[in-house]
Amino acid sequence: MPKYNLNKIIARTGEKLEAAGIDAGAAEAEIILCDLLDFDRLHLYLHGPSIIDDDIMNRFEEIIEKRLTRYPLQYILGSAWFFGRKFCVDEKVMVPTPETELLLDSILRAARNLKVDPVKLLDIGVGSGVVALSAKLENPALDVTALDISNEALEVARLNARRFEIEDKITFVESDLFQEFSADQKFDIIASNPPYIADHEYEDLPPEVKADPSLALLAGPRGLDIIQRLIKRAPQFLNRPGLLMFEIGYNQADEVAELIKEDSHYDRFDLFKDLSDIDRVVICHVD
Repeated sequence: MPKYNLNKIIARTGEKLEAAGIDAGAAEAEIILCDLLDFDRLHLYLHGPSIIDDDIMNRFEEIIEKRLTRYPLQYILGSAWFFGRKFCVDEKVMVPTPETELLLDSILRAARNLKVDPVKLLDIGVGSGVVALSAKLENPALDVTALDISNEALEVARLNARRFEIEDKITFVESDLFQEFSADQKFDIIASNPPYIADHEYEDLPPEVKADPSLALLAGPRGLDIIQRLIKRAPQFLNRPGLLMFEIGYNQADEVAELIKEDSHYDRFDLFKDLSDIDRVVICHVD
């Protein structure tokens, strides 16, 4: 008979996590056990009860104690899932969110529709590499350049590229937006999940979000400093036709729309909502 009751462990731990203000505590308990056992959820319930031992439980309790401080689970485990793949993450990079998968979907769809070969993609603010690397893995024909202002973030992205055996197929660039590019460097798609948190919003963020590097979060008094620079500079580095696409904050759609309308370089733009029905991804067209 198994020494540990899996269902009771998950239920008890879930209650403890939720009492600390963590949503879906039971699901997090499952994720931790799956990570420790290197199982998926099905195998956890099929085989976990017979495999969980004192060593596993000690490690599990250590992780829970740290998680109760509201330190991000992804940093504790050193990994995060994105588009069905497991990426290494640490405090040098922002934890990827499900909303960013909408940006990746937009890139892949646009790449299929563009009549050029290869499609040249520039990912600005690559972070851990989830967007750039996933795009390359999903569409190996893409010519991908991954840019970040942080050399530490680029180190994490390179680590993930090595894990997926595509490091030599991605161009990594350390740059503040387009600073390191010459005028003749052009791309078909420029994509970004830029910082878009307003400075005054920072104190009200959940502890898990505050653990992300502030460089990846904060963007001035309205949260638009980087987005404004992207909108202004991107047309100089886009082929015709070309696309600039980026994430925005939950309350920024109207202001961003005005910024784009004021710029004569763009012929039109589209807004796409995330699963919470919030305007999340903007796609600007230059024809």
